[in-house]
Amino acid sequence: MSQKPFGAAIFGCDGARLSADERAFFVEANPFGFILFDRNLETPDQIRALTLDLRDTVGWNAPVFIDQEGGRVQRLRAPLATDWLPPLDHVQLLGPNAEEGMRLRYRIIAHELMALGIDANCAPMLDVARPETHAFLRNRCYGTDFDQVVKIGRAVVEGHMQGGVFPVIKHIPGHGLAQMDSHLDLPRIDATEDTLTNIDFAAFRPFADVAMGMTAHLVYSALGETGPATTSPGMIQRIRDEIGFTGVLMTDDIGMQALSGTVPERGAASMQAGCDVILHCNGDLAERIALMERIGTMPARSQARAEAALATRTTPQDVDIAALTAKLAELEQGRGA
Repeated sequence: MSQKPFGAAIFGCDGARLSADERAFFVEANPFGFILFDRNLETPDQIRALTLDLRDTVGWNAPVFIDQEGGRVQRLRAPLATDWLPPLDHVQLLGPNAEEGMRLRYRIIAHELMALGIDANCAPMLDVARPETHAFLRNRCYGTDFDQVVKIGRAVVEGHMQGGVFPVIKHIPGHGLAQMDSHLDLPRIDATEDTLTNIDFAAFRPFADVAMGMTAHLVYSALGETGPATTSPGMIQRIRDEIGFTGVLMTDDIGMQALSGTVPERGAASMQAGCDVILHCNGDLAERIALMERIGTMPARSQARAEAALATRTTPQDVDIAALTAKLAELEQGRGA
């Protein structure tokens, strides 16, 4: 564990190996964690070396994150890892076996991640899909029914934790009503407060015990909001009070165009709103440096949450991956439960 305050960021890096300048920056910044993308992934040995190198820069076992939902949002692909159907398609294939099948799916994913030195995955996605949900999000969801999303979400959390991987619940407080891609635009949600409270926000309440979560870059107009939840003190307070989430709250990628202003300005606004850590996925080293100069280290309350989250790290349970894969295939074919 780090003996000094964590930098209030999770950073990406430029390529498959760290440059001397990146290494020096990470040594100084001591970010809470790192996140990997396609540009960082070549071979198993290279990925393991990179994750070791990243942790070496900070001198402690910092979490290394990835987006490995399966389907379109899957950074590791064959032959580095199993290729998966989009989550909603897989849920539909599994039918009545969806809960157990998705637990097995993410237990296998966790095993593959840990073998490469990656110990945090940006899943489960607890957004409740609707007919109008934007295509960038819809088949990444687990269902259109609140109860189904909660049940499968819990199974996904369990699969990760059985494999020693931190799950990250997203997108708090609910992205399912979005009709725009927040990578490119700022979605505005006009649903009533009752709908939000009883469906979208409610889907996250059973997961208040999960160590880490990610915000949504959405405007909730019915609540009197004019800007995205990520930078809204009122919405962050709702996440803490109404949803009850007590874990580390990271932003969705600070580079997404749903947010306005420069990246350092976005980061500062998110911290001022009450987020614990800024997720910076892309952008050059100069941008990372400028962001770090604005946000600095975690405030004491965020540091305490971060230390509590890291203390929930689990040791992977022994597992026969071939047997799990065979069992999952049976469930897909409607055999067993």
